[in-house]
Amino acid sequence: MAKPASVAALLLLLLCFPVAFSGHDYGQALSKSLLFFEAQRSGVLPRNQRVTWRSHSGLSDGKSSGVNLVGGYYDAGDNVKFGLPMAFTVTMMAWSVIEYGSQLQANGELGNSIDAIKWGTDYFIKAHPEPNVLYGEVGDGNTDHYCWQRPEEMTTDRKAYRIDPSNPGSDLAGETAAAMAAASIVFRRSNPVYARLLLTHAYQLFDFADKYRGKYDSSITVAQKYYRSVSGYNDELLWAAAWLYQASNNQFYLDYLGRNGDAMGGTGWSMTEFGWDVKYAGVQTLVAKFLMQGKAGRHAPVFRRFKDKADFFMCSLLGKGSRNIQKTPGGLIFRQRWNNMQFVTSASFLTTVYSDYLTSSRSNLRCSSGNVAPSQLLSFAKSQVDYILGDNPRATSYMVGYGNNFPQRVHHRGSSIVSVKVDRTFVTCRGGYATWFSRKGSDPNLLTGAIVGGPDAYDNFADRRDNYEQTEPATYNNAPLLGVLARLSSGHSGYSQFLPAVPAPVVRRPMPIRKPRVTTPVRASGPVAIVQKVTGSWVSKGRTYYRYSTTVINKSARPLKSLNLSIKNLYGPIWGLSRSGNSFGLPSWMHSLPSGKSLEFVYIHSTTPANVAVSSYTLA
Repeated sequence: MAKPASVAALLLLLLCFPVAFSGHDYGQALSKSLLFFEAQRSGVLPRNQRVTWRSHSGLSDGKSSGVNLVGGYYDAGDNVKFGLPMAFTVTMMAWSVIEYGSQLQANGELGNSIDAIKWGTDYFIKAHPEPNVLYGEVGDGNTDHYCWQRPEEMTTDRKAYRIDPSNPGSDLAGETAAAMAAASIVFRRSNPVYARLLLTHAYQLFDFADKYRGKYDSSITVAQKYYRSVSGYNDELLWAAAWLYQASNNQFYLDYLGRNGDAMGGTGWSMTEFGWDVKYAGVQTLVAKFLMQGKAGRHAPVFRRFKDKADFFMCSLLGKGSRNIQKTPGGLIFRQRWNNMQFVTSASFLTTVYSDYLTSSRSNLRCSSGNVAPSQLLSFAKSQVDYILGDNPRATSYMVGYGNNFPQRVHHRGSSIVSVKVDRTFVTCRGGYATWFSRKGSDPNLLTGAIVGGPDAYDNFADRRDNYEQTEPATYNNAPLLGVLARLSSGHSGYSQFLPAVPAPVVRRPMPIRKPRVTTPVRASGPVAIVQKVTGSWVSKGRTYYRYSTTVINKSARPLKSLNLSIKNLYGPIWGLSRSGNSFGLPSWMHSLPSGKSLEFVYIHSTTPANVAVSSYTLA
């Protein structure tokens, strides 16, 4: 293992020979990262399964409890199905598709991404057989870790553990609600019936989480040693509400964030981490997006406090805040010794989307050291991904199967034992440790795309199977990378993240585009006139977008107050009005519109003008 001094010397050499690092193939890394999820599948594998050394497993899961729990994902290198990290994994995969669906489609990986999400949500539907019941774990970590066996022939206990009103778990139910809500957005166009089913489950799970409050690991105590809920459940309740608002546009969930943001810590916690346990930075990022989209309404003061905390998180990662996160000499975010890479990929995703949110709203990041351009956030995410893929002092790729130098002895039962399709000799519980775990040779099965735990605080890494802190992979390491890799594969060109961007998985022949005509006044309600016109257009990725300028004119002899506009068929961002639910009014700084004066607002979308009409008004 290299010493810190030798690391410094190596860094000096790398600085002297920068040509040693070449650009990475983010599209290839993206494709490989999706294969890892197929290696983690539990249940009956489909015919199009691409990781062929795996076979069916866990076929009796839930049977002893009278429920079908076949399916889902093994979280890491063992054979337990833990509900909390599995739900977070699905949420992050769905968020990746929501933000970067077109980039995934351009890489030919949108279908595989959607399949990976559905493998999780199909399982969650089974695990939620009643509104106030959710199964949160199958298998027991203690007995499972005692054995080293292939998932296809495991002999360990497969007991199912659940939460219910008498044994609540708001964090588990909240995260699962978030996963279902986010996934419903993904399936909205390609499978609307399934999307509605997911949203129904999300509504029920949120109500369950909010009404019967408690930490899930107080009910499912066998999870405490492995996935303890240190942050509690307030962050998951806010997280679920944010995703339910995004999925449903239901004002109730926006109000929930506004009413509870302060009391539940959303505006109070200044975070330097984001992951399966602590969701605050993710909530703060989403709520900041709502604010920048003009959706905050009367909750704007609270939402601005959410955004301040999102800014704090981003600044701490860039080293431009009042409390900056630690980094290794090679520049990697370092949070903890065990599976540090989970924090690297999650933070990289948040900086990527926040960069695009700020760019879309034409804003800069506000740090204690001064304003920072959004492009610096994307560059930071790129630096972390490049480190993972091999641009580091060891020149090691921490994605299995990518590059020429990657971990060969992964702490993973399935990949470290010869495939059951090659050798059907039964591997006993303890015999697996003696025969396979202790082997010095490379894994017989390549765990393609897996992101392992990664190096220590000094960029050191030991490729040993027993070094689980550094060589064990996890689904929640990979999930955030889907979006980041898709975004990086498209280059650094900016585009509006506030436009709808989730394409259907089936590519159809595009319909001919009709250029919208410049309109004359489209609505007049007494003394109020409305005029719309096109002021610009551009083409992005084969689609034409239009910028509309809309003028509201007060033709009366008295000031216009309390104006409410109805805007239908609006599919993009809007600027210049205040918003409350589905109603739009005068901007917050304008108390009234004087006689004979006008105000202008603008919006962008890729079709004919929105339907703007006056709902109500008063004259002073």
